[in-house]
Amino acid sequence: MIPGNDLGGALRRWRERATAPPGEAGSPTRRRTPGMRRDELAAAAGVSAEYVKRLEQGQGRPSAQVLYALARALRLSSTEYEYLCSLAGHVPSRAGRVPHEVGPGPRHLLDRLGDVPICVLDAAWTLLAWNAACEAMCSVSMLADGRQRNLAWRAFTGAEGWARAGSAAELRFQHAIVADLRATALRYPGDDWLTDLVADLRAVSEPFAAMWESRVEYDDRPHRLTTRHPVVGEITLDCDIMTIHEGDLRAVVYTAEPGSIDAERLAATRS
Repeated sequence: MIPGNDLGGALRRWRERATAPPGEAGSPTRRRTPGMRRDELAAAAGVSAEYVKRLEQGQGRPSAQVLYALARALRLSSTEYEYLCSLAGHVPSRAGRVPHEVGPGPRHLLDRLGDVPICVLDAAWTLLAWNAACEAMCSVSMLADGRQRNLAWRAFTGAEGWARAGSAAELRFQHAIVADLRATALRYPGDDWLTDLVADLRAVSEPFAAMWESRVEYDDRPHRLTTRHPVVGEITLDCDIMTIHEGDLRAVVYTAEPGSIDAERLAATRS
């Protein structure tokens, strides 16, 4: 068994090396030591500062999930993460696989944009989290499970609630999904679920297969999609895709033109 002090010493060195939070970086009057404080690392990893202190003192053995959260908060490289796991006696759980954890940063974004529909997806485009406004707007998809929780699958298989098939806006959005999904497959070659998803999409959807083979880059402009709500009907919305580097996530934000009939219908979904 590797002594716990090896793990504690490594964590302490990486914490002292880590970049300070933006609000305090470069502020010598407020920060007397380099790197992150224990409470900052604890908050970013979702544990207590006392727990971080005990780990650095060589007490306790963190779970694989806690190790992954600490590595992400410390911005460790894949090699450093693997070394951290070896010190704690764990096998790296996310090597070659799409991560599915939604950290405090994305959850804070969901809370702050309470009236704006927003959902968070993993790099394979599977729904992980959403706010109440998004649930009201996409009531059908939020109840789905399995493949139906995956936006790439829904976009190419004519799922209920999706945009009108064949529209130019939908095609641009589909191109964006395929281009991003192709990059994801290259980053996570060991993810069997992703490999099966791509294989099945290529088998059941000729448009997906053609886009996957063409490798044409999509036009990176704001997207505009039409969704079908079971009560208020069709709503045409602006759709922005944001990459969240923490956890390699995607956030999809839906907005409507102020004062438009679509804005009224979007507001009606919440009531």
